Amino acid sequence: MACTTVLVGKNASYDGSTMIARNDDSGAGHFTPKKFVVVKPGEQPGDYESVLSHVKIRLPDAPMRYTAMPNAVEGKGIWAASGVNEARVAMTATETITSNPRVLGADPLVEYQPAEDGREEIAGGIGEEDIVCLVLPYIHSAREGVQRLGSLLETYGTYEMNGIAFQDQDEIWWLETIGGHHWIARRVPDDCYVVMPNQLGLDQFDLVDALSQQKEYMCSPDMWEFIEKNHLDLSFNGKLNPRDAFGSHDDADHVYNTPRVWYMLRYLNPHTKVWDGPDAEFTPSSDDLPWCMVPERKITVEDVKYVLSSHFQGTPYDPYAVYGPKEMRGAFRSVGVNRNDFLAVIQMRPDMAEDCGILEWVAYASNAFNTLVPFYAEVTDIPDYLSNTTGEVSTDNFYWSSRLIAAMADASYKRSLFHIERYEKHVMAKGHELIHRYDEILKKEPDEKKRMELRLEANHAIADMLKKETAATLDKVLFELSSQMKNCYSRSDA
Repeated sequence: MACTTVLVGKNASYDGSTMIARNDDSGAGHFTPKKFVVVKPGEQPGDYESVLSHVKIRLPDAPMRYTAMPNAVEGKGIWAASGVNEARVAMTATETITSNPRVLGADPLVEYQPAEDGREEIAGGIGEEDIVCLVLPYIHSAREGVQRLGSLLETYGTYEMNGIAFQDQDEIWWLETIGGHHWIARRVPDDCYVVMPNQLGLDQFDLVDALSQQKEYMCSPDMWEFIEKNHLDLSFNGKLNPRDAFGSHDDADHVYNTPRVWYMLRYLNPHTKVWDGPDAEFTPSSDDLPWCMVPERKITVEDVKYVLSSHFQGTPYDPYAVYGPKEMRGAFRSVGVNRNDFLAVIQMRPDMAEDCGILEWVAYASNAFNTLVPFYAEVTDIPDYLSNTTGEVSTDNFYWSSRLIAAMADASYKRSLFHIERYEKHVMAKGHELIHRYDEILKKEPDEKKRMELRLEANHAIADMLKKETAATLDKVLFELSSQMKNCYSRSDA
């Protein structure tokens, strides 16, 4: 799916947390309702079959409990998307990325072929529908996540190019698939952050380390031979640039992908480079935007929310702008688009006890008009307001309420924007407040069972607050849009 990812190393964040975050976006022409759930071991299949590719995989015994953000409507598979397991390892999958004909010719994607004309059905590989379900319940570190997924890719292949993030308290790893069966992965430097659009992103790679000590890099065991045989290294100096070797530099990237990275880097490093004007070092169409950077200041959850909600504010490309050339407004694909399904920010806090150190911040619908709210991740269930989404529109859940707010606020942008700004800040502030309150209570409670009850109680208190504030904001933007109806008339009967 079209998505955007942000990764923050522990020395780059405001409190020493590692953070992985991703917008999950529906494809053009539809919207995918999502829900936030806990998958218990007994609910995890032993024999897995993909709905889309029909690949069948026997899964290991003894899966762990994990949180997930699956599709709320059955029919196209699980699409678990993002979550944290009992071993306190997280992942987000996937960022659909690009490749080039040389790679796809050398190692074709493994596509499903239905039975026809007397030919038997041929299963496809694994994809975004499957990856979290196949990997997250079985891994005990970010590094182990890379290894398990790499093995699955080598065995079953994939029908699409994807980027996947793995996280534990110490490390973040980013894996990119290469063709049908190959992959590369790099550890995010502790003092850096990464912003990723739907484009292969790694811009340097140490094959020697990846094929030996694997301190900072990992890859398919035959990667060296694969590159050499197919003449994929385009460098003159022998320093492999994966973006050149395996990725794309299409005209479409300069509308759909590179502008998003340019804007996010520009926000997080406003003075490090020249981003605007005739002397700009990087522009929205630059193919050499850095994969990772050291930020100018420590990055907060609010920063992550801002960049993943962005629509080129302060530039001529903002679709809501009332300044600059009209033909440039909306020229590029925004990060915060109408088809955002959810945003999840997984924050692993090092200064807390392990069972309450991980927060999963969640938002639904278009990020330009929603709010982000934290929940303890090590729990046995999720409040109904976030987990009861169905295909039926209802203000009884956060997903549909967020969709309604976004659609109405967009249509009444000038009048509703300040309601959205207040809603976002107030909910995030109350979320911080409630987490601080329960953090302090949890510090004093030694009993494991009672600690779980406290985390569940905290999540329900946060959900109750969220429901109240969301309903109030829905009321406000409904009033603003209703006041702009074409049949409005100022004279009343009074």
